[in-house]
Amino acid sequence: MKRLTLFLLSLFMLGCSELIDPPKNLVPKDTMAELLAEFAVNEQLGMVVSNVNLDNATRFALQQRKVKGNDFVESYKYYTATGDIEKIMTQAQKIILNKDPAAKEYIEKKIKENKNVPPFVR
Repeated sequence: MKRLTLFLLSLFMLGCSELIDPPKNLVPKDTMAELLAEFAVNEQLGMVVSNVNLDNATRFALQQRKVKGNDFVESYKYYTATGDIEKIMTQAQKIILNKDPAAKEYIEKKIKENKNVPPFVR
């Protein structure tokens, strides 16, 4: 009887726990979206301009928002494990489109090229 109770209690505890615990310094979802949007824009800039230092651009974006690199990585892992990363990416895409509506055509083209990308957000 004790084993059954212990087994049921452990199942209950596992059912209530998350897949991954939130990191100590979890970066808010809106900040994550802003950072991902900026990283994407910087990466595209790096393809156009040959002497762009993406490491410095990344560090600058993190510094502006007072986010440490490790906190970003741990938050990204957490949001990926919880499934929230898709919503954050969608928000990042909207941020890019608000900054540059012409990016819509480019995004649609890339989605057609890569079938693994989720549908475009309008």
